[in-house]
Formats: sequence, C-alpha cells, structure tokens
Amino acid sequence: MTQTIMRRDFLKAAAAGTGVAVAGLTTGAVADASADASFFRHGVASGDPLPTAVIIWTRITPVPEATPGSGAGPAAEVAWQVATDPGFGRVVASGTLATGPDRDHTVKVDVQGLAPATTYHYRFLSGGQVSPTGRTRTSPGPRDTVAGLRLGVVSCSNWEAGRFAAYRHLAAREDLFGVVHLGDYIYEYGTGEYAARGVVVRPHAPAHEILTLTDYRIRHGQYKTDPDLQALHASVPWMVVWDDHEVANDAWSGGAENHTPATEGPWPARLAASRQAYFEWMPVRTGPSGEIHRNLRFGTLADLTMLDLRSYRSQQTSGTAVDDPSRTITGDAQMAWLKNTLTTGDARWRLIGNSVMISPLALGALPASVLGPLRELLGVPEGGYGLNSDQWDGYTNDRKELLAVLPAGTVFLTGDIHTTWANDVPLNAATYPSTPPVAVEFVVPSVTSDNVDDILKVPARTVSLTAEALIKATNGHVRAVELDSHGYGVLDVRPERVQMDWYKVSGRTQADARATWFSSYASAYGSRRLTKASGPVA
Repeated sequence: MTQTIMRRDFLKAAAAGTGVAVAGLTTGAVADASADASFFRHGVASGDPLPTAVIIWTRITPVPEATPGSGAGPAAEVAWQVATDPGFGRVVASGTLATGPDRDHTVKVDVQGLAPATTYHYRFLSGGQVSPTGRTRTSPGPRDTVAGLRLGVVSCSNWEAGRFAAYRHLAAREDLFGVVHLGDYIYEYGTGEYAARGVVVRPHAPAHEILTLTDYRIRHGQYKTDPDLQALHASVPWMVVWDDHEVANDAWSGGAENHTPATEGPWPARLAASRQAYFEWMPVRTGPSGEIHRNLRFGTLADLTMLDLRSYRSQQTSGTAVDDPSRTITGDAQMAWLKNTLTTGDARWRLIGNSVMISPLALGALPASVLGPLRELLGVPEGGYGLNSDQWDGYTNDRKELLAVLPAGTVFLTGDIHTTWANDVPLNAATYPSTPPVAVEFVVPSVTSDNVDDILKVPARTVSLTAEALIKATNGHVRAVELDSHGYGVLDVRPERVQMDWYKVSGRTQADARATWFSSYASAYGSRRLTKASGPVA
C-alpha cells in the first residue's frame, strides 16, 4: 500500500474505514461542548506512534486545590476512549486508569491493538466531565510503501521569553503527520534569569529556579496551560526528546553548569525529580530501564531515531581533551544500539533526532564582540577555541565512530542553539569538500529563546550578519546560517529527496505573530549534500 502521511481528506478516508489522514481543522483540536476547562485545564496530547499503538495523555484537576505539584486532591478513576470518528460513534479502544497525587493527577495510556496508518480521535472522561478531543495517528506498517512524510520540527521553547505562536501556526497546518521536539521543552531558570533580551514576557512559576519534584511538576503544568501548545498537542502526535533545560543548563551524566550541590543538593536527587515529572507530563514511551532513546518507523520510507545526548555523556571539557577516546556523548550502550539501528535497518531515509549540533564548527576568526554571544549560545571556551564543547565538537571520538558507519540517506534534525543552519556533515572538515560529506544536518531556530542579536540587545540582522559571513567563510560545510529568527521547521520526506522549510514568526513576544517562510534546503537521496531550494514545499 502506498501512502502519503498527511492530515487532509480525513472525513472521506474515515468513512471508508482507512483513516489515511486527519481533518484539516485550523484550531488543531476539536473541543467538546461538555468539556470543563477547569477540570481538564492542561489539555490532551499524544505521542510516539507505532503501527498498532500510540500514547495518549491528559491531566485532571478533580478539586481546585489539586494544582500541579501540590500533592493535594483525591485519587480518581479516568476513562479513556479512542475512536475512528470525531463523534465517538465507532470506539475501537477504551479503558480506565486510576490517578492521584502520586502521579500528579496525570493520565498516560499506551493504547494497543490499533490499525496501522489510521487516524484516531481520543478523549478522557472523569467526574462527570469530558476532556477536549485530540487527534492522533498510527504509523504505517514496517513494510508499507509510503509516498511522503511531513513533520513539524521545533526546539527551545522558553515561557518567559515569549509566546508560542510557532506552535499555533503548526497546529493550523493541514499537512503534518506529527511534530518532532528536539529538547528544551521547558526551562529551569527562575524568573528573570533567562528572558527576552532581559525582559520577562510572562513570569515562570514557581518564581525560583526549579530543583524539586514539586518544582518540576509546577513548571510542566504551567507550560501546558499555553493555548497554542495545547492546540498543537491535540492536533498531531509528538515525538520528543530532552536536552539540558528539562533538568539544568549544560547537563551531563554527573551534574550541570547550572547546579551547585553545596546549595542545591545532590545532583542525582534533582535529576530523578526532573525525570519523574517529565515522564508524568510528556506523551513519551520509555524503555524497560527508563531510557528515552528509541526508533520510530514510517513504512519503508523513513526511520526516526531519537537520541539522548545528556544522560550518559562525559563532563564538558576544552582544548585537546575533547579528543580523549574515553569521553562519550552517547554512552557505550546507546552508541552500540545506534550503530546497530543504522547499519541493520532498511528504511530509505534515516532521520536522527539530535539535540545538539553534530557538524564541526570553527569560530577562531570571529571578533570578540561576536564571539561573546556565540560563546553563550554554543558553550565555546573563553579562549575562543574552534569548537563547541557542549556539542559533538566536545566528543570527537564518538563523532568519528558514528560518522564512519552512516548509511546513505542519513539526516540529522537538530535544535539547541536557537538559530538556523543547513550543513553538509563532513567526515573530515579539514579536507571538505574534496572529502565528501557523509550526511546532512538541519538545525531549527528556537521557538522563543534568545539568539545572537537578542543577547547583544541590538536590532535583528545587524551584528548577526557579520557573524554569519565569518562562520561561512571558515566553515565551508555550513551551506547556510541565520542567527536571528525565531520559529520552526517543516521537514518534507519523499523517496527521492528530503527538504527542510524554515519559517520565522514576526515577533516572539506576540501571541498573534505572523509566520513567514524564509529559507529551504534539500538533499537528493544518495547525494549526502545540500542544495538550496527556491521555495517551500506546496
């Protein structure tokens, strides 16, 4: 069966019982007239679609005092329903789940026994109330032929730095199978510590830096009150992975830059609290030991491999120490799993959800005025070394090991640095382009978090222009870089090529910000390199 994984024409398909796509409703969610906004105030979500399963999520507020992190409120039974029609006349799966303060009144169900490549509607019922209706979709069967796949790609959504208009524009699209979020879904900072050019657009709760399970639950709960985030969660399944700010800035396996044990307690306690809240509040599937790296397949067209580049990594370093073969960004077990996944899989395209940039980056030619904000974004040492030690540049042995086994059609999808990049990934940057690239990389801008000119508090497209020119002059594999815009990417995958279209919002602090296309790059299958595209995919 040949399929194009999109959301339009659902009603016709559902009537035929095939569910090839989801209805194109501009609000992103179908709200029930009976839904109590205060009872289901955090919306609904779905994630990690498989051919016969998908996760659905919500949270209840059974009594007013049962706010996130409060530990208050009674235990309650929550019923859930999954149907092939928005009116729930054809319910295909249902059940009940007990929730309460022990799980912060969240509800997460891994619904099994579904049909491949089918659009479903889901809702929750409790206390005489009905949740908003969400839409989700299962992936095609592993041997199904798929004509196309389109995904929204986002990262770095800081509540204090702006509004989530980027989510609203993605929710309004009719052509997405789902959304890939590459990390920094929440930020851990206290109010005013990391805002929009130093200005708090909307204050964090709690107001202090989050450290405890209560703190992380409150922060996750706050983010999920955003109406644009709720709309996008309700419209399509999400595939997520964490980066550092879900715990603390520049996190590694034994600590973080933004964690001081003497005043903030043991790192393992903070890490465990953040992870528990994340698993409670996010529609994500985990392995038997709580691991989050995983592989999702879309027929014969594409695999999406989501990496965890924080839990197992060595502490960041600088200078020649980055070449130490004992240092790792993936951990040995995840690297072995990743190499096996890439070398034994047979999907045409290998998409890798990669929270930090894998392409090498030399910054030695930049003046101090430009290097300063880039160092803040990229983690470059004070001495201006030509590397980014928080990213794969700080773990060169792991990068070399991975690049040596990449199959044709490997595409890295990257977040973290709040800016837009289109990179050929060289096996050896020093000899590029005479040494051909081995993959391509698309880096998406932040939803709201500060970029270069934001950090300098200068008008957009001023200092950043100098930085972009110098980066390209000293990094030939960087095909394009844009250091100013906030927004999102849309990845279009076809058997013959992949293309990333980048969109920017007119103002990250504006709830009604417009979104406009500003750049596109594509890669033909087998070329392992990028070419500029004249416009977005229709």
